[in-house]
This record gives sequence, C-alpha cells and structure tokens, in this order.
Amino acid sequence: MFQLNPYLSFDGNCREAFERYQKVFRGKIESSFTFGETPGSEDVPAELRDRIMHSTLRIGEGVIMGSDVPPGQPYEAPRGIYVSINVDETAEAERIFRELSEGGNVVVPIEKTFWAERFGMAVDRFGTPWMVNCAGAMANV
Repeated sequence: MFQLNPYLSFDGNCREAFERYQKVFRGKIESSFTFGETPGSEDVPAELRDRIMHSTLRIGEGVIMGSDVPPGQPYEAPRGIYVSINVDETAEAERIFRELSEGGNVVVPIEKTFWAERFGMAVDRFGTPWMVNCAGAMANV
C-alpha cells in the first residue's frame, strides 16, 4: 500500500496559502514549523527564519504538504501539473472553485462536461494550479 501526497512550494507565502487552503477545504493543519525552529537555525539568515520549512494539511482522508523554498534556492512556479480535487456535491465543487479562483486566474470555468456535473481549472493567487471535479450523477454514465 502507498499514498501519494502533493508537496507544494511557495515563495515566502506558504503560511498564508495553507491557512487559506485550511478554510477552503475545511481541513486541519496538522503540523507546521519554520526554518527558524529547526536544529541549526542559528545559521539561517534572519529574513528567512519565519519562512515555513514544512507544513501538513489534512483534507478528508488525504494530505497536502508544502514549504517555502529553502534559503538559497530560487522559487519556480509549478508547471505541467495540477492538484486535482474530487468533490461529491455540485454546490461544494462550485464553492471550492470560486474560493480557489479569488485573486487567481480561471483557466477553464467550472461547468458541466460530458464526464462530470462540474469541472473547472484555476491557478490560485499563490500560483498553485487546481482542477476541481464533481462527477455527481455522471459517475454512473
């Protein structure tokens, strides 16, 4: 048995992103610590000590993990990948999509498709690409 968990990178706003995701997904941040809270933190420059070294957010049965880029490494926005979330209820899919899209960019508006009651793609204000899918009654087609 194994489990796949997305690990997201941020450019100094991991804390803000995970607090936002906690609200959007009605999840719970299970752990979070900064570079300044780690062994050897005396070597971390003062301006980087409050950046997140690791955070874990539980969403239902899954988790999303993430961090700010480590000191000395450049941030690169995600490319070629989307974090996909599957939702059981149409209204919930629409709410999640709307909240993820706030301040970001809608790539594909959320709407009914031939495979789902609702499907949409957006890049949130933190640069994370998302796909929101609600199969609903279409799951039985």
